[in-house]
Amino acid sequence: MSKTSITRYDVAEHLRTPEEMDAYLEACFEESNGDAAFIAKALGDIARAKGMTQVARDAGLSRESLYKALSGERTPGFDTILKVVQALGIELHAVPLRT
Repeated sequence: MSKTSITRYDVAEHLRTPEEMDAYLEACFEESNGDAAFIAKALGDIARAKGMTQVARDAGLSRESLYKALSGERTPGFDTILKVVQALGIELHAVPLRT
């Protein structure tokens, strides 16, 4: 009988296209229940998929501080989120809530 090996799932390995990244972020917004750290982690997953070093450079942040900010263990400042979103090439839009 062969042994089964288990590896940790990393969503960043499966975010290959802008459309996949967009769908992932939309799903995370829907599931977040207002948890800003959850959204920060999702942005971190997308940043890792795109290349954290380049995203950090484009956002004007150090790679280390970007990893910390997008770890999901803390809620980064809105200014950091805006820098990351711009570096990722994402546009945020406001729409009325559906009631």
